[in-house]
Amino acid sequence: MLHLGRDRLGEKPLFYGRVGGTLVFGSELKALRRFPGFDAAVDRASVCALLRYSYVPDPHCIYEGFHKLPPASLLSLRLPDEEAKPRLWWSLREVIERGQTTPFTGTETEAMDAFESLLKRAVGQRMVADVPLGAFLSGGVDSSLIVAMMQAQSARPVKTFTIGFDVPEYNEAVFAADVARHLRTDHTEMYVTAKDVLDVIPLLPALYDEPFSDYSQIPTYLVCKMARRHVTVALSGDAGDELFGGYERYFVGRNLWNKFAWMPAPMKRSLAGLMTLPPPAWLNQAGDLLKPLLPKRVRHMPFGDKLHKLAEVVAAPGMETLYLTLMSHWKQPEQVVIGGHERATSITDRAGWPHVADFTHRMMHLDMENYLPGDILTKVDRAAMGVSLEGRIPLLDADLIEFAWGIPFSMKVREGRGKWLMRETLYRHVPKPLIDRPKRGFGVPLEHWLRADLRDWAEDLLSEERLKREGYFHPAPIRQKWREHLQGTRNWNFYLWDVLMFQAWLESVR
Repeated sequence: MLHLGRDRLGEKPLFYGRVGGTLVFGSELKALRRFPGFDAAVDRASVCALLRYSYVPDPHCIYEGFHKLPPASLLSLRLPDEEAKPRLWWSLREVIERGQTTPFTGTETEAMDAFESLLKRAVGQRMVADVPLGAFLSGGVDSSLIVAMMQAQSARPVKTFTIGFDVPEYNEAVFAADVARHLRTDHTEMYVTAKDVLDVIPLLPALYDEPFSDYSQIPTYLVCKMARRHVTVALSGDAGDELFGGYERYFVGRNLWNKFAWMPAPMKRSLAGLMTLPPPAWLNQAGDLLKPLLPKRVRHMPFGDKLHKLAEVVAAPGMETLYLTLMSHWKQPEQVVIGGHERATSITDRAGWPHVADFTHRMMHLDMENYLPGDILTKVDRAAMGVSLEGRIPLLDADLIEFAWGIPFSMKVREGRGKWLMRETLYRHVPKPLIDRPKRGFGVPLEHWLRADLRDWAEDLLSEERLKREGYFHPAPIRQKWREHLQGTRNWNFYLWDVLMFQAWLESVR
């Protein structure tokens, strides 16, 4: 009897499939490719998924006939040629529904006490190591809280690491340094240049095994590489957004749905049509004139692109469509991928959704089943393992997950801001002014770099001749977006990076 199992939330990958009549499996797809006789074709439905989500969702794989074992799943085989389906050994859906039927009923102070106790224990368990240990610190709520819990249990300064950028609206290193000073950690920072990015790009396809296009993979790899010079194990604050309502889409999506749900579908479509009458390029240029009057944190956001995205959200006929719109890059990827089609996923199949009435909780559930393992955990794990660094994530502790899904929504999102309980707990350890600022995410100024230092590299991968020769993409829509991006009339960096990462991966596996 052979048992293949994967961890609860998908921190680690497991690929499997057949080459000839032989079952092959492994934690790295590159190992399967080396098996004699491997000649699987690229799965074009998975390429469509990459263009929509920036990753290939479980259980699918970039190769036809191969799969990723979903999180919390077990695959058992008695015979080598036996066909078997994975089964769950743990159910997130059951955890969520249990939290709805038997919720936490204590006070806010009791909730903070319970959360801090659980988190402190989870952090302490993951600090057990006989090798040097540290943590990533961005200065945001999640990483700052993890570091605060570490420092409270450490007799010496915790080693912390962050990277920064010379572009002010993307630079969080100054905030991380403030938190590090307050907590008295042993802090190391590194500023990233376009040259650093150019040096990393050739490594990405081998690191990620499958095409993967969340471009925060670049700073993630760089901070892992820097940390590995000092430590062997690093703790991170990942999963806080999914568990405690940190993403902007949770409260923005909820508010938009509440405002427009009463409208008949024809009225919503008409309103969306009015919003998109002005060309986005014109609106972007008009927004440029207003930049000096806007807060620094939003100056880099193209107004026209944002308005057109908002119009798509307004026109959504239902909650599942609204969520899909918020999560999508290319809206009709099958029109870009030659011979492509889209498969149903748990995002589009409502039968697998938990029985909860709250729309935001549904989004959080879908994120934990899809975005968290497919994007966030993939990004961190592959970057860390690529430099022989072990990443540990305290917020994925089973007891913390149960607790998070049992507390009322008002302890997660309040007054238009997420992670209320995490914030209030953190304020016990770090002054509010050091933390209280808009969420930025772990981004890089890719839109600028594609027009400058990365332009020649991108042009080679996106050339019409090359796209035609390889036969995976229709060149016209890609070339149009590339031209508009170079002209500065639109920011298509997300869309272009999806294609670029597939092209770079394709080049690496030949």
